[in-house]
Parts: sequence; structure tokens; C-alpha cells
Amino acid sequence: MSDEDVQLEARLEEQEVFEPPESFVEQANVTDEGVYEEFTENWPECWEGAADLLDWEEDYDQVLDDSNPPFYEWFTDGTLNASANCLDRHLDERGDEAAIEWVGEPVEEDNITYTYEELHQKVNEFAAGLREMGVGEDDVVTMYMPMIPQLPIAMLACARIGAPHSVVFAGFSADALATRMNSADSEYLVTCDGYYRRGDPLDHLDKANDGLSGVDHEVERAIVAERLMDGDGFDHDYADNQVAFEDVIADNEGATVEPVDRDAEDMLFLMYTSGTTGKPKGVKHSTGGYLAWAAWTSQAVLDIKPEDTYFCSADIGWITGHSYIVYGPLALGTTTMMYEGTPDYPDKDRLWDIVEEYEADQLYTAPTAIRAFMKWGKEYPEQHDLSSLRLLGTVGEPINPRAWKWYYKHIGGEECPVVDTWWQTETGGMMITTLPGVKDMKPGSAGPPLPGNDVRIVDTEGDEVEPGRAGYLTVDKPWPGMLRTLYKNDERFIDEYWAEYSDTDSDDSDDWVYFPEDGAKIDDDGYITVLGRVDDVINVSGHRLGTMEIESAIVGVEGVAEAAVVGGDHDIKGEAVYAYVITEDGYEEDEELRSAIIDGVEDAIGPIARPEAVIFTPELPKTRSGKIMRRLLEDIANGEELGDTSTLRNPDVVSDIATKVQGD
Repeated sequence: MSDEDVQLEARLEEQEVFEPPESFVEQANVTDEGVYEEFTENWPECWEGAADLLDWEEDYDQVLDDSNPPFYEWFTDGTLNASANCLDRHLDERGDEAAIEWVGEPVEEDNITYTYEELHQKVNEFAAGLREMGVGEDDVVTMYMPMIPQLPIAMLACARIGAPHSVVFAGFSADALATRMNSADSEYLVTCDGYYRRGDPLDHLDKANDGLSGVDHEVERAIVAERLMDGDGFDHDYADNQVAFEDVIADNEGATVEPVDRDAEDMLFLMYTSGTTGKPKGVKHSTGGYLAWAAWTSQAVLDIKPEDTYFCSADIGWITGHSYIVYGPLALGTTTMMYEGTPDYPDKDRLWDIVEEYEADQLYTAPTAIRAFMKWGKEYPEQHDLSSLRLLGTVGEPINPRAWKWYYKHIGGEECPVVDTWWQTETGGMMITTLPGVKDMKPGSAGPPLPGNDVRIVDTEGDEVEPGRAGYLTVDKPWPGMLRTLYKNDERFIDEYWAEYSDTDSDDSDDWVYFPEDGAKIDDDGYITVLGRVDDVINVSGHRLGTMEIESAIVGVEGVAEAAVVGGDHDIKGEAVYAYVITEDGYEEDEELRSAIIDGVEDAIGPIARPEAVIFTPELPKTRSGKIMRRLLEDIANGEELGDTSTLRNPDVVSDIATKVQGD
């Protein structure tokens, strides 16, 4: 590096607070710091501003009905339709503008642009087809699809006729599909023949059919989108109850369907997520509160404007894709992007090529991806003009300061604020992050709670901890985007989220506290650093150490690209720290680096967190959604038989790591 580059890197390394660029603040959607005080003093009526972002068929009578906690109701007696809010109301001013820009994985393939008018037409035609098949209000339609445009078309068509959708991530197994369809009593499936991953066509319909064979009730109809190109198909034969997506559209060409008025509390969708019992939880989200929350956070945090081209690299199979690819952006009338493939195919600059070609204004991605970008090297983004970017965001897990600063410098050119967002499937949208036009940024810290959110860090007794101390994150007031319950299981809803810190015998809303099972700490400025799930802790000699803190310390060591930390059995300590480390290109996996990692952990946390072993590995076991499967790393550390690896995108790496550990 040049002397100038070295000085810049040193300055960034030392800097702990970053102000949003003046050029950004001048145009931001939210710029008044008084918004925090205003929302506190005017709660819950402050959320009328979120509701005002939507069109209502009938006005609501009350912002919040908290008479039956924790079964809160928002915007009571108001009616609206989510599909109409995402499409119909934009037609006059945005009809000819792009609603969805879809980028397929094969580079030689033509990408697809849907204007708002075209998307509106497709959604109406598919909605008409669903009605002809017998889909009615409150019938749950399951969708088992990858990142293809037929997925949001189907979602919005269901919303149009008042049928909740339940999207199952395409990377999940056939058993996972069957489990979710059984739980939701879903009699309708929308899926596809296949899709592309790293240049190869994947057979998806066979997997879907395997899942359908495990459904314990009659499936009325399965609709199959034909994604694969000529020559790449798998010669599927459709069953008697199966029909092509394209035929449904063609048979209803030109049809229009009046949007069904839905009560604000009517279910918009189900999303299944993992639970402590091992059985997936059907998280139920409402129409009014959820859509208002998705729209408001998209506008206030992601700074989305109708004229933007907004790029979120998540999968719609997860809540991030629901809130911040489909519902939030389309409710605001912007252009939202969908990308089918991976960020490193056909080369490691694919994402930057897309940003440049489409002149994306925002990029919202995961720290896992950013760490991969770091490992691949800055030369890839440097090959492209990324000057169109105005804002960067991260989602899915905490981001360590070093990755934050790399993202800020090499992708944002030190001109884009970075919003590090904490939220969950259950919260419906962002809860903790900086308002980019108002607040300074602190790398590694998500930021303060959003205006109107009462988030506290408490000890085991529920008392707030002092700044700097680790504790448990709680939310002490309801919010519009919150889950309403778990599908057909109110008791589990209370046990999973409310029982820990609430007086469950009380009818007073003030006695009910939401516990998301995350650990965190807060600083003197009210900025919250999320430390990870409370079960992501290692108990070393009676000291509970968050894996996130240790991993952040390791990744802060020069030469380290990524790390995963787990606890392994230890005769004396009970548990010991085992660190699995990926090095950056150009750095040796040697004792010098191993010592630097150990010293870095001791300096950052203390000798109690000293790793028992540092294992260098070229890869970490990750699910198809990019989550590290630490359970398998624990099996390796303890010398136990390896558990199920079927959900991994790289299952071979597990045995490679185990062999290396045994050899060491």
C-alpha cells in the first residue's frame, strides 16, 4: 500500500465514531434528532406516522389496544389490502417505472424488469387463478421457491385475495416443507421445476414432490413455475393436481381482481422459524401493523425513496426478504432488486457488477457476506464504479468493527452511512439501529433503539445493568410490527417470548416484557451492542463468555478473515474456548498468527477467554443461508460423532476439519 493508504487504514482503525456525511443528511428522509423525544412523549400515537404511509379503506379507531397483553392489537378496526398498497396506489405516478429488477444467475441470460403496471397485471392474473382453484380468505398458501419473480407475484396475489402465504426457503429439505404444510394445514403449494446455483441447474420439483408425499392431508393443487431454460430441465411429469404457473397466468390473461379488504389484525403471512423445542414456530404477522412497520423502517432507516433502485441481497425465504425486498420497498413505490445467484459466481465481483450496472442506491447485506468480500480482497470492488451507492446496511448477525470499517471504506468510499440493524423474524422489522440522517455510527454497535422502542439491557432479575456490562436484551413496550402469536399455539407464544421477565398473571400491559433471548450491552450514549443469542455462550470456569465478543476479538487480528468460536468439554474449566479461523489471502497458518490470535483475545476480553485451541481451516460449515453451524464444530471439539450435515451447503468441510483437529 502507498503511504497515504497506510495512513488511511490507521485512521480508520483508531476511529470509534463516524458522522453521517453532510451530503447524505441534506437529502435524508429523517433528519430531526427531536424525533426520539417526540416519539417518547407521544407514544403510542407516534405510530400514526407509520400508518399514514399506507392507504386505508376504513380508518382505524385506535392506534393500540393493549387491554389483553401480550395479545396486542394495532390500528384496530382499520381495513386495508397489502397488495393494493404495494401496487394499485402507485399506478398513476409510477405505472411505467420499474417495480422489480430481477437478475438471474446465468450471466448470458436476459434479466427481467417488471414495471408497476406489469407486476400489477401478473398479480391480478395469478390471483384470479388462485380463486378459480378454490383459494379463499384465510386459506394458507405455501410457497417453496427460490429467488425468482414468480415468488413475489404469488405473495402479492395471495395478499390480494386475503389468503395468508407461508414461504419456505428453497434450500430447506423436503421434510421441512412437509412439516410446515402440516402445521399450517396448507392445501395449496406454489413451487418451481428448478433453479440455478453456481452454474448448475438444480432439480427442485423432485424435492417438492418428496415433501408433498409427507403431507398428512389432501393437497388440492400444486402450481409449478418453469424456471429452467431449454435443455436444462429434468423431464418432470406433473401429477393430476399439478399445473404450470405460466398456464395459470395465460388462462387468466387480462383478468382483474378487486383487492379484498382485510382487517388490520388479519394475518398477512406465516413464517416458520426454529424454536427451543426443535419444532418450527409459525410466526403470525398481521396486515396493518406489519405493513406499516416495514414501510416506516424502510423509509426512516434505509432512506428509500420512490426514485431509488434498492438492492437487498437476502433471500425472500427469510423475513429480511419479506420485509425489505417485497413489502417495505414496494409499499413505498421504489424499484426493488432480486438476485437469484451467489455473490461469487461466475466471479467474486458479481455483486459489484450488479450494483454498477443497475446504479443501486442502497445495499443491504449480511456480515457473513462482508467477511467473504474482505477475504476475497478489495481488488474486486475496485474494478467497479460503486459511486451510485448512498447507504449501506447489514442484517442477520452482529458485525465486528473491522468488517464494518472495510465495508464503509471499500464499498461505500467513506461516503455512505452504514446502518447495522438488529431485529428478528418475530419483530417484523428493524428494532435497534441508527437513523442514518440523525445519529453517529459506532462500528460494532447496532446503535440506539429506534424512536418509540423501549429496549433495555437487564440482569437475571430484570434490573437494568450499568453501561458496559453484559446483560439480556428486552423490549418493554409493544410495537406495530410485532408477531401477534404463534400459529394455533398461544401458550407457546407466551412461554417462548414473554414468560422470562413478565408478570404473566397481570392484565397491565406495563407488566409484560418481550424477551428475544439475545445478550447485549449498552454504553453511556445508549448505543447497544448485541452479543448474540444467550445460548451462544461458553461457560468457562463459571464465567459466561459470549461467542460474538470472542469472535470479534479474533477477527480484529491482522490476517484473520473469519472466525467461529464454540465451547468444548474441559476437565478443569467445564468448558474451554475452541476457535476455528480462516486466514486472509497472503497470510500463513502458522504459530506466529496463532499466538497473535490468543494474545488478541486476552487483550480484548481477558485471560479467562484464552482459546484452548486455534484451528485453521479454509472454510466453516455453513447452512445454505450462510449461518455457521456451530453445533458441528462443538462435535469436533468434543470428539463426538458428527450430527446431521444435510442442511450444509459445504458438508465435506466438516470431515476435513475433524481430520485436521485429530491430526493436530
